[in-house]
Amino acid sequence: MTVAECRLCATALTETFVDLGMSPLCESYLPAERLDSAETFYPLHVRICPSCLLVQLPAYVPGEDIFSDYAYFSSFSDSWVAHAKRYADTMADTLGLGPDSLVTEVASNDGYLLQHFVARGVPVLGVEPAANIAEVANAKGVRTRVHFLGAETGAALAAEYGRADLVAGNNVYAHVPDLVGFTAGLAALVKPDGLITLEFPHLLRLIERRQYDTIYHEHYQYLSLLTAQRALATADLVAVDVEELSTHGGSLRVHARHAAAAGEPSSNVKSVLEAEAEAGLHTVDGHRGFAEAVFDIKRDLVEFLLNARAEGKRVVGYGAPGKGNTLLNHCGIRSDLLEYTVDRSTYKQGLFLPGTHIPINAPERIAQDRPDYVLVLPWNLRTEISQQLSYVREWGGRLVFPIPALEVV
Repeated sequence: MTVAECRLCATALTETFVDLGMSPLCESYLPAERLDSAETFYPLHVRICPSCLLVQLPAYVPGEDIFSDYAYFSSFSDSWVAHAKRYADTMADTLGLGPDSLVTEVASNDGYLLQHFVARGVPVLGVEPAANIAEVANAKGVRTRVHFLGAETGAALAAEYGRADLVAGNNVYAHVPDLVGFTAGLAALVKPDGLITLEFPHLLRLIERRQYDTIYHEHYQYLSLLTAQRALATADLVAVDVEELSTHGGSLRVHARHAAAAGEPSSNVKSVLEAEAEAGLHTVDGHRGFAEAVFDIKRDLVEFLLNARAEGKRVVGYGAPGKGNTLLNHCGIRSDLLEYTVDRSTYKQGLFLPGTHIPINAPERIAQDRPDYVLVLPWNLRTEISQQLSYVREWGGRLVFPIPALEVV
């Protein structure tokens, strides 16, 4: 067996962080006519580099196979669009962005963020690998080009459209198998005195809150501030500030600049690094024990569903997010325990979840069927979804949240 190498420093990956067995690609939803065909499952075996400490999934699947035609549209989450607007307003005001500026977003999806800069008269450029999603962005007036970002792509886009005052990357830094090339692309896109911001789930929170369902093939690495700094340094970029966010169960927004324009990092950088060190994330040993926490979640959820079935209760799901597919496949949950799920995305309705073949319906189905329990799969949107499902209490139905620990409310 060949040993995988760290994508950041090329050290042999001999240490396991957690092994979740085999799973299909989490966004590979199935039409009915493919339910009797073979599905490809890949390992979900996460390693930790003993040298640079990057927690990573080997690139079992190339990014082109995952992201060229993608099923995730950011605009279907109201709270995420609102989060993007707050960011856009803050950045436009703080940096004094106007008609002579340029904001570039990498992995710009359907224009959910850049549309807010467009509304303020700030020129934008979206760089999005999925052609089907870029088409939606362009249709709403958000200039978007279909590319995977790398060193050459970044330089070519900068030559054609100019270098940006602000380069944003939301939930993409964990999604790139060529971390070094992607970082070089970021450096090429931003002006010498420009700002890069990168949002990604914080490994510290993933461990602390047992968010193992955020592990899937689309996430090639699970970043701490320490390892993000090491990745940025490969392109001579420096983290000058960091914000701790509540999004996606606990994320970081790292602010980075070219080293020549960086200056002293803020006190936030020091305090987050200290918190990581205190939690053990600056040593290999400090990452151990996560597998046991994962088992506890699996046991509690499966026991709950088996008991509900034995008592003749109906359980359905809410949402069809990638994280839900990791959870359901790892726990071996099929439609005998979870009758169906629903999703607001019309792109997913009528399809079936990968691996588990649980059908995806429109949200209205819940009110029609009045089930006893609704298992909320996108638990990171708990507040938003609890409001959307408040009507469930009319018939005594209850919501179930599987993570960080099973909770029936």
